[in-house]
Amino acid sequence: MSKSSTKVPLTDKERRKQISIRGLPIIENIASVKKTFNRHLHFTIVKDRNVATNRDYYLSTAYTVRDHLVGRWIRTQQHYYETDPKRVYYLSLEYYMGRSLSNMMINLGIESEMDEALYELGLSIEELEEFEEDAGLGNGGLGRLAACFLDSMATLGLAGYGYGLRYEFGIFQQTIKDGFQCEEPDDWLRYGNPWEIPRPEYQIPVNLYGRVVDQNGKPKWVDTKVIMAMPYDTPVPGFNNNVVNTLRLWSAKAAQKFNFQFFNDGDYLNAVSDQSLAENVTRVLYPNDNYMQGKELRLKQEYFLVAATLSDIIRRYKHSKFGVSSETRDDFNTFPDKVAIQLNDTHPALTIAELMRLLVDVENLSWDVAWDVTKRACAYTNHTLMPEAVERWTVSLLENVLPRHLQIIYEINARHLQDVANRYPGDNNRLQALSIVEEGGDKRINMAYLAIVGSHAVNGVAQIHSDLLKTTLFKSFYELTPEKFQNKTNGITPRRWLVLSNPNLSDAIAEKIGENWIINLDELKRLREFVDNEVFVRDMQRVKQENKQRLAEWLLKTHNQKINPMSIYDMQVKRIHEYKRQLLNVLHVITSYNRIRANPDGKFVPRTVMIGGKAAPGYHMAKKIIKLVNSVGKIINNDPVIGDRLKVVYLENYRVTMAEQIIPAADLSEQISLAGMEASGTSNMKFMLNGALTIATLDGANVEMAEEVGNENIFIFGMNVDEVEKRKQEGYRAREFYEKIPELRQALDQIRDGWFSPENPELFHDVVNSLLCDNGDHYMLLADYESYIKCQDRVNELFKDPIAWTKKSILNIAASGKFSSDRTISEYARDIWNVQPVPHPLPNPHEGRPGTKNEGEEGHGSSHHESTKTAEH
Repeated sequence: MSKSSTKVPLTDKERRKQISIRGLPIIENIASVKKTFNRHLHFTIVKDRNVATNRDYYLSTAYTVRDHLVGRWIRTQQHYYETDPKRVYYLSLEYYMGRSLSNMMINLGIESEMDEALYELGLSIEELEEFEEDAGLGNGGLGRLAACFLDSMATLGLAGYGYGLRYEFGIFQQTIKDGFQCEEPDDWLRYGNPWEIPRPEYQIPVNLYGRVVDQNGKPKWVDTKVIMAMPYDTPVPGFNNNVVNTLRLWSAKAAQKFNFQFFNDGDYLNAVSDQSLAENVTRVLYPNDNYMQGKELRLKQEYFLVAATLSDIIRRYKHSKFGVSSETRDDFNTFPDKVAIQLNDTHPALTIAELMRLLVDVENLSWDVAWDVTKRACAYTNHTLMPEAVERWTVSLLENVLPRHLQIIYEINARHLQDVANRYPGDNNRLQALSIVEEGGDKRINMAYLAIVGSHAVNGVAQIHSDLLKTTLFKSFYELTPEKFQNKTNGITPRRWLVLSNPNLSDAIAEKIGENWIINLDELKRLREFVDNEVFVRDMQRVKQENKQRLAEWLLKTHNQKINPMSIYDMQVKRIHEYKRQLLNVLHVITSYNRIRANPDGKFVPRTVMIGGKAAPGYHMAKKIIKLVNSVGKIINNDPVIGDRLKVVYLENYRVTMAEQIIPAADLSEQISLAGMEASGTSNMKFMLNGALTIATLDGANVEMAEEVGNENIFIFGMNVDEVEKRKQEGYRAREFYEKIPELRQALDQIRDGWFSPENPELFHDVVNSLLCDNGDHYMLLADYESYIKCQDRVNELFKDPIAWTKKSILNIAASGKFSSDRTISEYARDIWNVQPVPHPLPNPHEGRPGTKNEGEEGHGSSHHESTKTAEH
């Protein structure tokens, strides 16, 4: 029974789904889904419908979807085992996955059947989805990028594996109390995680501490403390191609759970203390504030990831020889032909030292051969231009935690500097600039330099960022080995950021150009043909207005905040950090407020400013900025003179799931960091893909967005990189701008004098002082203020003409094809990993096995021998 034949009135959402790109449900499949759902409720959850809760129904739904994955997952791994392709290993300390249920259903193509089956069981899939916890194992862009990359690797058919840590507590839950950020633990595993499979049989011992002794002329690392790394595997399905790759997250377990000696002596706490200390390694994700002060636990996390992963990679390399399990591959000369290791930022840079240790100490390769293998296998992505964000570990800390690795790093550095000296005889300055070991008071190891020296490729994540790396942060290394340096502009997966999060828009696009854009985002270019098509323009306006209305209802329900759906939805959502310049946004809000108050009867374009993001718990200024946003909002939102012409909303606990909710409704995307500060940005791409217009500096990927869409369809303001540098050289004085721009002076005086904090007039003194003191305003907000305000005035003017605005919106969507993570991953595959995307899907699980003579035929299941191979390999 389909929804269209029921007597119950359909909701808009249900009506949309009937004609959506998700297709019509097939009757037999609906019956099968219901049967599987009931089986899981009965046998897996062990409940019946009388006592089951909605969370139980969510879990049964998740297990039902997982059943569709399992056959494909095992088959994919068997296929890799038998064809022995080059495998790509992506090492990242963060994976910001968000929720999985909808994404899995979309990539498997079973959403219609699931939706209809649950509907017939009297359940709502939208309500059940709310019970899934976000897998918040990342701080922001870096971790979300890693998640998009896994989706693209699977969709392109690459043998890709994600490796990370299974933090017991993810990025903290943010609550706003009296305008201040408060942090609460994110206990995301409280109710279990239906998507992960524990693999205790693949536990790996990881060594820490100890000392190095000489044994028969060879160094040996002894007296170590051992922690076990236990893998948990999560399936990563490609879109509609039957490929399911693996994300493997390591969890720390004590090697010895219980000390009976202590227990028998009556010391109950010490009996389990080893377990607690060991398992602390993966207890919590570090909130990223770009300042790592000798945090021993963080170093242990980084090494724990690297050591467990490399052991796993080598085990798989040895035992994956064209499906012959009796032979092991012991020749490491072919290792780089079968293994590509990508380091996502400097966190996994210890990979270089650990791979050398394994090859030299364990596999007995000569240093030169091991070094050649390491360099050819490893590649490094840099994500920041800020020197203070590059990890540096003190020699004393490394000596204590990883004594053998310190020796190896010294040896790598000595040989590297010998090469430099041979090339530039007598150039001591160059030797100093290129040394991995930074001399001085507290001797440190520069992890980015180690990653560069030990890799065959180094890339930035937007063209301007990659160019700046060559001229600033890594200038000396670029001059030494220019051939290593590349650019790979970041991207986002259109499956999650359009198909899943904006079904209305997806349908409107598919109606005009078909569905191929889901896997080839460049196809969106064809939308340019419809920019003057009245019906299409009207469709796009309707879609945007529906999304805005839905967000207004959601904000009223969740934040008790009433907003005007006809206003400009102006959004800035990202980590709260001074360089991202949320403060500049606030100065514009205050300026708009003052203009309305000065002319209460004037005509103003209504605007709702939404700011969201988390500040690192120890980052005082970022937390003060959150309080300022909330204080400004409190005054403005309650001022009867302002009415609904201006509203300020702080989006509490911003995360992936919230992004999916709000981005489709945005009119204006704020990408306003100081030029030269943002490596790339990916929220800018998500907003563009969903039809928001962008107000931006020429920073990160904004530069390429402007190139793709044309300067007339994006709002560019402020200094460019060269102008920023010039102003720095001339000696920047922020106070000059304060003195010569009356509106700016008024806004800053109001903040300083307690206009927005009447209960504590001195509350924001330090915020204003940080801008106006000598050498203040490090991110040059005041220099860009005037240009920003004028640009915002242009935004208001355009918004008065809805047709012109919508046409620019269509041109932005049409120009966003470049910013697909599929394109990014294809470039990594071609230029760095030397692997080929596989355009053909694998056969369905019920068809003949890949690699057999019956491949692709119905009814030829695997033999008993074949089917016992695990999904692990």
